[in-house]
Amino acid sequence: MLTNCARFSKRGEATRAALLYTIPAVTIPLRKGHRMARKRMRMGWMGLAGLLLAAGAAAQSAPVRNPLGPGFVQATELPNGQVPPADANGNFIIGPTHPEAQEMSIHPGVPQGRIFVFTITSAQSKYYPGIAREPHTFGMHDPKNPRRLIVTTSHPAPWTRTVTVYVPREYMPVTPAPFLVEQDGPDPSLFTALDNLIFEKKVPALIAISIENGGGDAQGSERGLEYDTMSGKYAEWVEHEVLPLVESKCHVRLTRNPDGRAAMGGSSGAAAAFIMAWYHPELYHRVLSYSGTYVNQQWPWNPKTPDGAWDLAHKLIPASPRKPLRIWMEVGDRDLYNPNDMRDGMHDWVVANEDMAKALAAKGYPYQFIFARNAGHVDHAVKMQTLPEALEYVWEGYRATKN
Repeated sequence: MLTNCARFSKRGEATRAALLYTIPAVTIPLRKGHRMARKRMRMGWMGLAGLLLAAGAAAQSAPVRNPLGPGFVQATELPNGQVPPADANGNFIIGPTHPEAQEMSIHPGVPQGRIFVFTITSAQSKYYPGIAREPHTFGMHDPKNPRRLIVTTSHPAPWTRTVTVYVPREYMPVTPAPFLVEQDGPDPSLFTALDNLIFEKKVPALIAISIENGGGDAQGSERGLEYDTMSGKYAEWVEHEVLPLVESKCHVRLTRNPDGRAAMGGSSGAAAAFIMAWYHPELYHRVLSYSGTYVNQQWPWNPKTPDGAWDLAHKLIPASPRKPLRIWMEVGDRDLYNPNDMRDGMHDWVVANEDMAKALAAKGYPYQFIFARNAGHVDHAVKMQTLPEALEYVWEGYRATKN
């Protein structure tokens, strides 16, 4: 399954800076393997940037929501530029400006984690042999069921992707480490935040596993199939086909304790993170979600969850006993609103995330929900402001235990 492997070690601030930004030219001498891995990182960011640019275009026509209006959760509005305390539960309003947190920058004297990159393909996967939707196509409504989308242009197609692994300098090789699985990787900004937070002892010395998506978006795509499907399959793929490679190729041990495992993402990647923990709470207890796609985007259609991730807030969470989960969530006031032709009343990202907050509160879950003013879908400025606090909140109360 491993087709190529490279490792980034600490080479001073210039190396991490080059890793953090998608600059077109290599600024420091690199061995061939490092150049190949760097190129894959740039391609991964370009692919995700394309998805967010499309989302941004859709957000231009989205109405600006007032979080103090009728139907919205009761929330505490914070002074402009501030974020809530890392131990505070409930609903908060931030913005309209979003200053970057100091932990999002490289600081002299702070140890930088090692970065490992390896490539996996669909050829050996028992879970995901691969699909793709033809470019510039989408689907059509089922005339008998407006909640269902018929996609005729999806077909088998192989995938190749990278897995980027951050290992903190503080990691003890003999110790099973807590870890975070992130969708739509790689994400160098996450690694910088962890460098600083671990150094400040605000989060444990955790490993970050940043998995590139399988390609495309929404119904009929590999990314959509993995992230938007309401089942435990994606978490099982990570467990059985990704984590063993992380341990063997990066020479680390990962904890089996679900309290030491987190999942994170943005958009459909956020939905995937929550779905991982929802269907497998014996594997994951902690979730971090930016602009979660808790809408009707599952494909193929499943009569058990006919409204896809929309069913989480409206059926599954209310009807289920509380699970041992801790959740941090965010949505923007200009987040997505009916970005495609479906008009089923279940494609409003602001309402979807607000309803998730209501459902979690009603069941007594520990959660923190951020409504960001002056923010779009998976808003970059909001992430640069809130990610350190979000990570602190998600890992609040963690205590290392023996496996």
